[in-house]
Amino acid sequence: MIKIAITGKGGVGKTTFSGVMSRLLARDGYDVLAIDADPDMNLASSLGIAEPPRPLTDYKELIEERAGEPGGMFKYNPKVDDVVDKFGVIGPDGVKMLVMGTVERGGSGCMCPASSFLRALLRHVVLKDSSAVIMDMEAGIEHLGRGTTKGIDLMIVVVEPGMRSIETAERIKRLAGEVGVKHLAAVINKGTSSDVKPKLVEMGIPVLGEIPFSPDLMTADFEGKAPLDADVENIGSFIAIKDSMLEMIKDFSENETE
Repeated sequence: MIKIAITGKGGVGKTTFSGVMSRLLARDGYDVLAIDADPDMNLASSLGIAEPPRPLTDYKELIEERAGEPGGMFKYNPKVDDVVDKFGVIGPDGVKMLVMGTVERGGSGCMCPASSFLRALLRHVVLKDSSAVIMDMEAGIEHLGRGTTKGIDLMIVVVEPGMRSIETAERIKRLAGEVGVKHLAAVINKGTSSDVKPKLVEMGIPVLGEIPFSPDLMTADFEGKAPLDADVENIGSFIAIKDSMLEMIKDFSENETE
């Protein structure tokens, strides 16, 4: 099964992209698990799920039971193999969804069990779960860890026209290399590729395709509707990118097994 991590600067449309890709893959017959690992936690609306699951970090007693130990220590490998079935929800097209939640950062070590729990869950769904996994992530990907990234088939950076977005893509490429992500690609959103694509190619990031600017997408987002449930003209561009993505993953797999 395929494992995809989607990232990019805030506001570039990566959550919309994650939601559409999840449902398109489900329509292709994949058993899809969509994971909202972005602190903004907006993936549910992009999937068309009106009542998203509670963030896993809200289940403090569960986390303490599974990942905590006496004396303020925490377990590195807590039990997580039942989390998807117990705490996920099923949305349109049969897509399963989990919301990770946020881990408090600061001087206190009391949230270490939560961090350990989420890391263990990511490792499990990427390395052991049989579903096609789509992860909607923040631009800072350091928390993935090398143990998890070994199972990621492709990390996709969503980029919009503008230097800040391109600079974020460059930073993500550097971070991806540091944590062992083998394959990185980009999707250009909200504009033409004439200015953006050459810069990405120069950085060594292949481009899967582009999604033209669409007032329909903006309206759907404003109304809290999933793009696949609204009258959005650009769905064809998402389908073309999905096909390119699957073809790229297939090529990587064939080259690595030769």
